[in-house]
Amino acid sequence: MKTGIALAVSAAFAAVLPTGAQAQTWEPTKNVEFIIPAGTGGGADQMVRAVQGIVAKHGLMKQSILPINKAGGAGAEGFLDVKSAAGEPHKIIITLSNLFTTPLATGVPFNWRDLTPVQMLALDNFVLWVNAKTPYKTPKEFIDAVKKAGPGKMKMGGTGAKQEDQIITAAIEQKTGAKFTYIPFKGGGAVATQLVGGHVDATVNNPIEAVAQWKGGNLRPLCVFELKRMPYKEKVTATMSWADIPTCKESGLDIDYLMLRGVFMAPGVKPEHVNYYIGLFAKVMATPEWKKLMEEGAFNITALKGREYADWVAREEARHVSLMKGAGFIAGQ
Repeated sequence: MKTGIALAVSAAFAAVLPTGAQAQTWEPTKNVEFIIPAGTGGGADQMVRAVQGIVAKHGLMKQSILPINKAGGAGAEGFLDVKSAAGEPHKIIITLSNLFTTPLATGVPFNWRDLTPVQMLALDNFVLWVNAKTPYKTPKEFIDAVKKAGPGKMKMGGTGAKQEDQIITAAIEQKTGAKFTYIPFKGGGAVATQLVGGHVDATVNNPIEAVAQWKGGNLRPLCVFELKRMPYKEKVTATMSWADIPTCKESGLDIDYLMLRGVFMAPGVKPEHVNYYIGLFAKVMATPEWKKLMEEGAFNITALKGREYADWVAREEARHVSLMKGAGFIAGQ
């Protein structure tokens, strides 16, 4: 009798609280737009197209993923597009730190809480790069040259204005007293090309945006804006791995910065929609292709979801408010 009652109670709870397998019954019924609030060739663009390829290669979903770049207004075009698609589960967006910087710098009516958090895929590093033809081997040598040249004489190239690259540039100026002329470009690919061509003197590009030029012997990394060295020890060039690049802090430049690579959805989507994409990205991140991307792009492989992800985003928003106030980048400031 007791066993029968216990089974009945268990069955009742199972009916009220379905398992993940039972709850996740939804899947896309048409192609999924993967919005990229940035230009082509940059880290976000490359990551989305890598996800597209992995999903297609391994048949991870019945429908296709369609990458769509909407970079206008420092990414505001993409964010507002997803914000306006309330309840639409066939539209997802990859986020950079412009999730915070764009509304703060422009006053555009958008906040990350307007969207639905899904999954942090990774965190992206920033590296201080110079042209390989220059004599600089350390951050100190480069900063000393910037100071000697005089205020604004040397150019720092970066993606967009009042976004991650310029925030880091402003932090370098505040820490060292060096003064750059900041030159904005549309994407990380263009930034790397401009440095190779000698049109700017340095960049703080993401690893994946400059690795090809580093392999080709055209660029030189001086330091990474991480708290610890990157763990990837396989040689990228004949003499160096990502792990051989010192942190900026250990090189005397006391600055650290990591950028979000995460996924959000429109407001008002259902839990089963979110659960579907969490499951999809879990499959993507388990593939050898994803692991190769993480190593080649020297990513920090922190991956969060649910409340942990939302809490991390809230903390990072507060940090960006502080950073941007210090740089004078907040609209109306």
